[in-house]
Amino acid sequence: MTAPLPPGPADHVERVLCVLAHPDDVDFGSAGTVATWTAAGTEVTYCIVTDGDAGGFDETPRDRMGPLRREEQRAAAAEVGVSDVHFLGHPDGRLEPTLDLRRDISRVIRQVRPQRVLTSSPERFWERIGASHPDHMTVGESTLRAVYPDARNPFAFPELLADEGLEAWTVPEVWLGASPRPDHAVDVTDVVDRKFAALHRHVTQVGHQPEGQLEQFVTAWMRETAQRFGLGEGRLAEAFHVVHTA
Repeated sequence: MTAPLPPGPADHVERVLCVLAHPDDVDFGSAGTVATWTAAGTEVTYCIVTDGDAGGFDETPRDRMGPLRREEQRAAAAEVGVSDVHFLGHPDGRLEPTLDLRRDISRVIRQVRPQRVLTSSPERFWERIGASHPDHMTVGESTLRAVYPDARNPFAFPELLADEGLEAWTVPEVWLGASPRPDHAVDVTDVVDRKFAALHRHVTQVGHQPEGQLEQFVTAWMRETAQRFGLGEGRLAEAFHVVHTA
């Protein structure tokens, strides 16, 4: 007989792995949540699948954009207490759910051995089409495939064990950002300054915006989320669909 699923996410975990497509994805959707985790003593690791070399709003040469965005992401991570950042180097804007991508994400899962993985929802969000960048959905789907069955199956990608000594690892919990069916909100009101400090580190992506526009847009978005989840007047929140996978 199958045991019942827990009613909600774990109150605290030791290690979290965030797998996102581009530098800045984690900061727009989840940096406040990450700041609450690191403040509580959770070790958070980022795995960024591309270098974001197809992004930007100026004439920066394409061969410089990727390295710039890596450094921006490292600086943004530091603002919310994250020092371990992996880059997989897959092509920005051309991601597909390949076996190579699944293997690469499975490798990082086995290295980090997280109790929770945060990634993008693989479902298209029709009301917020910008959240459903094809790379985002591809990374979400590939990460879920890596969580189940790949990372926990010692016979999947056997080279990870035979050649690299990476034992199988089961992730009990996945948090999906930008989901059309969120069921859990994190109050980030008290750490929102750290979220904006992280976002402003992505100069190549937000430096062109008029002063205050970024805060205005993101705050309105987080305020609406908090109201939708009944967190009270003046609160700010980030929302996720929590999936139990163990």
